[in-house]
Amino acid sequence: MRKVLAKLNSENFQNRDYSFWVKLATRASVSVALTLILVKLAAWFMTDSASMLASLTDSILDSFASFFTFFAVRYAVVPADKEHRFGHGKAECMAALMQSALIIGSATLLLVHSVEQWVEGDPVQQPAIGVYVSLFAIVLTFGLVLVQRAAIRNTQSSAISADALHFKSDLLLNASVIAALLLSAYGWYWVDSLFAVLIALYLAFGAIRIGWDAFQSLMDRELPDDEKKRIIKTIKDTPGILGLHNLRTRGAGPTRFIQCHVELDDDLSLRAAHDIADHAERRVRDLFEDTDVIIHMDPASVVTSPSETTPAEPAAQADDSGRSR
Repeated sequence: MRKVLAKLNSENFQNRDYSFWVKLATRASVSVALTLILVKLAAWFMTDSASMLASLTDSILDSFASFFTFFAVRYAVVPADKEHRFGHGKAECMAALMQSALIIGSATLLLVHSVEQWVEGDPVQQPAIGVYVSLFAIVLTFGLVLVQRAAIRNTQSSAISADALHFKSDLLLNASVIAALLLSAYGWYWVDSLFAVLIALYLAFGAIRIGWDAFQSLMDRELPDDEKKRIIKTIKDTPGILGLHNLRTRGAGPTRFIQCHVELDDDLSLRAAHDIADHAERRVRDLFEDTDVIIHMDPASVVTSPSETTPAEPAAQADDSGRSR
């Protein structure tokens, strides 16, 4: 704890220390998930509430997902090696995809249980205990969400973002549990099961969104348009560069991969052209914390298609010689 506080209070607090932030967020996530499991398990035994079971189920899933994320982000920050030349960043996407599958499975089981309890109409026992436990869960989860928000702001980690979505939904889930328990105490027993069904559907839709985003990242989706605009402007503003085309981008964990062709004056020497491209690569790397940049040089006279001007513009294909077509 002293090391963490020293880190937070140091002048490096504002720096984008990817490894520090993702490790802090995952440790906090695992700790909170395990604490909530124990507390909610005891509360469910005492209340026999479907909505409390829904909350417990979600916390159990959070713990599995948090453990998976805990190890995945540590693998993702391992430097590139001879067998993984592009690094290990996609481990984060795998973690997010695994979380999605776990949530969908648990939401299905929860939906079945909630419908069965709705039909049977069993009353909730000792609803006050469930209310107190849910209030405790809200306070603890809110603190975790603040830590995760700081981690996402400093890393843009897809795995932490997926994990944060879990716990953000927990805030709504626990508030719903409180409402269901209070209404059940006044004889509206069906409300408890209804809220559990709604929570299950909410978790399932959230899981689908997480899974889709993770799948897109695994399929090397392009970087966001605002980042591509910054990249294009930075390259075009580099002295000696007349234009660019064939821009390709993708992200994997903490690393962004950027490739493009730049158009240079035909009469430049090889050394001069290399210096210009090297300067452009350094400027692009300075835009983001962890960036891999490859720039190919083309004489302006061989480029037959217009230079790329917007991120939405499709990249021109190139043959083996690098000539656009």
